[in-house]
Amino acid sequence: MVIAIANNLLGDNVRILKGEVTKAAYQGVAIAMVSVVVATLLVCFYQNNSITAAGIMSAQKNNFALWIMDGVPFVFALWGQYSGSIIAYQASAIIFDQTQELRNKAEDLEKKANYTATHDVITGLPNRSLFYDRVEQGILSANHQKKQLSILLVEIANFKEVYDTLGRTSSDQIIKQVSSRLQGVVLGTDSVARIDGNIFSILLTDSMGDMETEILAERIQKVLEPALVVERLSFAVHANIGIVQFPEHGEDVDTLVQKAGVALYMASKSKDGYAVYEPSFDQHSPRRLTLMSELRHAIERDQLELYYQPKVSIQTDELFGAEALVRWHHPKHGFISPDEFIPMAERTRMIKPLTLWVLKEAFQQCAEWHRQGKPLVVSVNLSAKDLHDPELPDLIAGVAVSTGIKPEWVILEITEGSIISHPELTLEILERLNNMGYKLSIDDFGTGYSSLAYLKKMPLTELKIDRSFVEDILVSENDDVIVNATINLAHNLGFKVTAEGVESAEIMDKLKSYGCDVAQGFYLSKPATVSDFDNWMETSEWKLKSHNIN
Repeated sequence: MVIAIANNLLGDNVRILKGEVTKAAYQGVAIAMVSVVVATLLVCFYQNNSITAAGIMSAQKNNFALWIMDGVPFVFALWGQYSGSIIAYQASAIIFDQTQELRNKAEDLEKKANYTATHDVITGLPNRSLFYDRVEQGILSANHQKKQLSILLVEIANFKEVYDTLGRTSSDQIIKQVSSRLQGVVLGTDSVARIDGNIFSILLTDSMGDMETEILAERIQKVLEPALVVERLSFAVHANIGIVQFPEHGEDVDTLVQKAGVALYMASKSKDGYAVYEPSFDQHSPRRLTLMSELRHAIERDQLELYYQPKVSIQTDELFGAEALVRWHHPKHGFISPDEFIPMAERTRMIKPLTLWVLKEAFQQCAEWHRQGKPLVVSVNLSAKDLHDPELPDLIAGVAVSTGIKPEWVILEITEGSIISHPELTLEILERLNNMGYKLSIDDFGTGYSSLAYLKKMPLTELKIDRSFVEDILVSENDDVIVNATINLAHNLGFKVTAEGVESAEIMDKLKSYGCDVAQGFYLSKPATVSDFDNWMETSEWKLKSHNIN
């Protein structure tokens, strides 16, 4: 069937190209005929000093050169048809071959993209998305067959030290070796996945209970005991393992992974290095676990709200913009800190809908302020998990179109730690966002995995100094030196600098003397609702800029 279609396509191309070449051949014949007529008239005039019918007949009858020219149109016609057929067939064959080659390349790229979306780039193991899908399928199967399944989270506890010592490339080799050992220790029907930078997961689809999983945990500890060798250097890795059972500890994948995370935390404090989840492990049980399932409802029922904290230009004392900060007002538990529910969302699949909600709300408010003639630049925080999602730039583009904002009105803030797990993917996504026109800021600088190599690669506009350094610059010489050096470093790299944690006029003056660009902190204002922020703008000594910092 495919061959027949290809032959038909080739035949159609030949006919089209042959028709085009035939047109050119006909034009050649016409030119040749005109040349014969002109030559005949010239010969007639040369012989008789006039052009007559008898003279034309005589020229054609007696001039040998004209005989030869009379045959040229026919030669053009025959040769044009023959050459046209050959050229058309060859050209069509070339086009067909090239089209097929491009089609094959497109199919290969599509397969690669599909594979990348479900597998970890470094290890080739299933990623978080595919692992969750396999757990869901396992739950359906276990329910039908009345069986148990188990999930083990395996954390490389000292991975940060390994990363700081070896750097990214060699650390990737460590991760590959760990993944190989884990695949060797589990049964063939079980699933090993890499769901985070230093966290692997194992799904036992036919578990016998706690005893079996504890035996497997001990095997994992043993298989990871021998030192890993990278570039002739030996490194020991230490693993913590959290274990949960279905259906005993939960009936859906999000709950199971959440409780496995709790068990993992307890394992880090255990002498054994592994722990099976128990309700007593969770300090806020059942509140903390119920919050996870209620977060989705909170988004749908508008229990979340964005607060805005002003950002002021230190050098001009003018309002520059505001950072959007999400808050959760729970109908039963009251105010819930972002430090509690955002990490919870990051450990489950709720971070994407949460990010989408924040983007929509912040973009809509930004557009509204601009319609009111208030050209504020709104900063929006992105989670580390957001930057591992290849769909993020398209998601943001869609929200921007629906809300009517322009990219230059927005700063997207990321943290230092967000690039450590998948640096290539993260940098690619940041480049796409930068090419779309969005300003990018690195938040809480100095508290994460600082790397000047990555800092100079990232298309940043702003660097934010963490409040832990800023709030003590008047009393701590070390913090003072760090802040001053960071401002100089950022300016040399072409970044604007925002200082968080500005709590007093004295700190503001100190930052101004260092050339810091923007201040943010309680001295200016606490995070406020939209209405309170609007009132603050009307009464504040820091008036809105008529144009914004680029």
